Amino acid sequence: MSKRFLSFVVLALGTLLVLAACGSQATPAPAAVTKAPAAVTKAPAAVTKAPAATQAPAAATKAPVLKGDVIRGGVLYDNWIEALGVEAPEGDQPLWKTQTTNTRTGADTWRCKECHGWDYRGVAGAYGKGSHKTGFVGVWQVTGQDANDILATMQGSTNPDHNFSKVMDEQALIDLSLFMSENLVDDTSLVSADKTAIGGNADSGKSVFNENCTECHGPAGLALNFSDETGPEYVGTLSKDNPWEFLHKARFGQPAVADMPSMVDLGLKDQEYVDLLAYVQTLPTESLITEGGVLYDNWMAALGMEAPAGDQPLWKTQTTNTRTGADTWRCKECHGWDYRGAEGAYGKGSHATGFKGVAASASLSEADITAWLNGTKSADHNFSDAFKEPQIKMMAAFIQGGLTDTSAYINADKTVKGGNIDHGKELYNGVCKTCHGADGKSLNFGDEAAPEYVGTIASDNPWEFWHKASVGQPGKAMATGLNLDWKPQDFADLLTYAQTLPTK
Repeated sequence: MSKRFLSFVVLALGTLLVLAACGSQATPAPAAVTKAPAAVTKAPAAVTKAPAATQAPAAATKAPVLKGDVIRGGVLYDNWIEALGVEAPEGDQPLWKTQTTNTRTGADTWRCKECHGWDYRGVAGAYGKGSHKTGFVGVWQVTGQDANDILATMQGSTNPDHNFSKVMDEQALIDLSLFMSENLVDDTSLVSADKTAIGGNADSGKSVFNENCTECHGPAGLALNFSDETGPEYVGTLSKDNPWEFLHKARFGQPAVADMPSMVDLGLKDQEYVDLLAYVQTLPTESLITEGGVLYDNWMAALGMEAPAGDQPLWKTQTTNTRTGADTWRCKECHGWDYRGAEGAYGKGSHATGFKGVAASASLSEADITAWLNGTKSADHNFSDAFKEPQIKMMAAFIQGGLTDTSAYINADKTVKGGNIDHGKELYNGVCKTCHGADGKSLNFGDEAAPEYVGTIASDNPWEFWHKASVGQPGKAMATGLNLDWKPQDFADLLTYAQTLPTK
C-alpha cells in the first residue's frame, strides 16, 4: 500500500471524527439515518415478491386447452368439403400454384390429404412420387405439438395462403388441429414399402372385419363399389392399391357417411389394424355379376358416358314404345327389369317393344354373349364403342349368373308372394335406412312435381326394385344385396316391407 494512499485514509478518518464531534444535538440524526437503511433493506424483500405478482399476466395469456372431436378431425383431413356438406371454394388452393407435379385442380387441391398424404408424410412418404406428388411437407412432424400452434397455422399465422378460416368454421379447424396433434399414427410401422401389412395376422383380421365391416361391405367386401364400372373399387382394391388410405378410413370413417364406425372410437390397437389390413388384402377386387347388372340398368350412367346420337338402331323395328334417345340404348328398356321382355312385365303398357328377354340367354357361353354385344351376331346390336373387354365380361357374368326368376315371388298385380314384413323391415333398417331414411323419402328419384321414392318404386315397379336392390344403382355407391349374400326370400321380404313405405 502506498504512503500517499495511507495519508489519504488517515485524513478521511480525521475528517469524520471532526464531523462527529460537532454538537450533541446532531448525534441522533446518524441513529435515525442508520435505521433508514434497515427500512430500505426491507424494500428489496418486498420487491422480490413482485415477480410472483408478475406471473398473473402469464396465466392470463396462457393458451386455452382446446376441446373438440379428433375423430371428426380425421374425417375433415380426408375431405372437409364433403364432411361439412359445403361447396368447394372457387379455384385452386392458393399454395397449389407453388407446385407443378400434381395436375389436379379445384376441390381436390383443398383436401388436406392431397398435399400431406394419407400417411401424413407428404413428399417424404407415399406421395413423394406418382401423380399425387406435390413436394409439400407432411404433417407428421406436428404430432404432439400444442394444438393451439397448429390451429394458428391453419388460420394463416405462418403463411396467409394457408388460412382456412375463410372456408371452415373455428370448431372444424380445432378438430383438425387436435387430430394432427393427438391422433396421427406412424404408418411406417404398419405398412411396408411394397404396401403389405407388416406382421399382420389375416385370421385375426378376418374376425375384426366380420365384427365391424360386413354389415355394409358384405362378407367378401364387394357390397359397395366406391368407383364405377370403368374401374370398380372395393375394400380389397383400396387395401392393395392404397393401404394408407384404407387405414385412415378404417380409423376415422368416410366423409358424409355417418353410419360408418370409427375404429379409433372402438378402441382398436395398432396390431388389430395391421391384422385387418392383412385380411382385407386377401379379398377380391371385382364383382362381375353386380357390375354387369348395373350396366344392364344404365350403362351410360355407370360408365359416365354420353348417350350415342339418335336411337338404338333396332329401335326402328318396333312402334309401341315411343321413347327416344338415351332410353332406347338401355338394356332394360328392351328386355325388361324381369329379364323376360315381351313375355314379362314389359309385354304391355308404354314400355312394350315386342323384343324378347335375356332370361333364355343365361345358358349361352361367354363367347356367344360377346358375339351378341360386339355386333358379330347382329350389326345393329353392336355395343363395342362402349363395352370393352372388361365390360363385356361383366355383362356375360350377369346374364349367366345374375338373373333371378322373380315370377315365383312377385304376382302379376305387383304384390309379393309370401314376404315376411318384419324381416324385411330388419333388412331395410340395417342397410337401406342410412341413405333412404326411415320412411324411404330421403332420396327423391323424381322431381317435386312427380316425386319418386323407395316406396314408389316398390309399389309401381317391384321388378325394378328387386333389380336395384340386387346389384345397386348406376353411378352410386349403393349396397348390393347379392354381395351381402341375400337370398331371393330376403329380397321378397325387403320388397314386402318397402311396399308399406309412402309413395308421395
